[in-house]
Amino acid sequence: MGQTSQRLTSLDALRGFTIAAIITVNFPGLDKYVYPPLHHSAWNGLTFTDLIAPVFLFVIGVSIALAYTRRVAEKAPKSDLHRKIIVRALKIFAVGMFLNLMPDFDFTDARWTGTLHRIAFVFLFCGLLFLHTTWRQQAWIGAIILVVYWLAMTLIPTPGVGEVMLEPGINLAAWVEQQLLPGRMWQGNWDPEGILSTFPAIVSGITGMLVGRLLLSEHSPSEKVNYLMTAGLFSAALGYLWSLVFPLNEGLWTSSFVLLTSGFAALLLGALYFIVDILGRARGTGVGVIFGANAITVYVLADIFALFFYGIQFDGQSLNQLTANAMIAAGLAPKFASMVYALAFTAVNFIPAYILYRKKIFIKL
Repeated sequence: MGQTSQRLTSLDALRGFTIAAIITVNFPGLDKYVYPPLHHSAWNGLTFTDLIAPVFLFVIGVSIALAYTRRVAEKAPKSDLHRKIIVRALKIFAVGMFLNLMPDFDFTDARWTGTLHRIAFVFLFCGLLFLHTTWRQQAWIGAIILVVYWLAMTLIPTPGVGEVMLEPGINLAAWVEQQLLPGRMWQGNWDPEGILSTFPAIVSGITGMLVGRLLLSEHSPSEKVNYLMTAGLFSAALGYLWSLVFPLNEGLWTSSFVLLTSGFAALLLGALYFIVDILGRARGTGVGVIFGANAITVYVLADIFALFFYGIQFDGQSLNQLTANAMIAAGLAPKFASMVYALAFTAVNFIPAYILYRKKIFIKL
């Protein structure tokens, strides 16, 4: 398998732009004024916002393949790699709990799931899987998880209901969460980052590992692009066809959702890889690279900054309400004003990301 000593600017940029997109959609100026693509789907369906989390998990998978292929080639002891993977996953999970507990730190009403929690589990399982399996075994494991999850969700009646259900809060995944999840759930009686749906989310990381293996192969750069774009198109098409019987649904992280979003991520990375790493046209990627250099750190800082920008009251209104309402009063359309504030908040988070990058400080949780 070929090795590359250079970082992939396309991958770094994709990671960073994904984090910037997460911040933008998580922090609108006013929750009641948001363009439809910047909302998650109400249930079944797919919006721009629904694509962000699976693309980030895909990028994590690619990064695992690139990082640990080198470490294995250097004959690093497996025990050391196990320890580093487990410790890093625990740190990411702990930071996720810290964010969930802010600002009151009330453990009696804590939510034990979330974006960082899912990232921690996906990183843990994918990292350990990568060290002990071949790429073919990874592909088979991913396929088996998706098929078993599909069969379980569409053939096993929801306990207490007596029939198969895929509706919010009354499906098999929600029932498992109600039985096993401690604390508070995001949607009352179900959680979009729950236990059962984390298994197909792991497959989003596995698809990234398979792409990472391709990028490290002996194929020429142009062949890699061709394979990547072909695989992306095939995966997205298969995901769409599967959605006809198992709907696209981020809340359930359905098997069709995994394949379609992984296909989209592969196409996106393939296009960036061709433009940036092959043609050398990196103009415009700097913001993404800077955000991506400390991606999870920036994500955490955004939640902390939000305590001021969205929490502290000024004359009975938070800063986001004052600013967005002022723009609306000045004549801007409400949804546009809300988006402008979200982009401005994202730009505020770029400042510490830029400082860390310039000082060559890369915080690895």
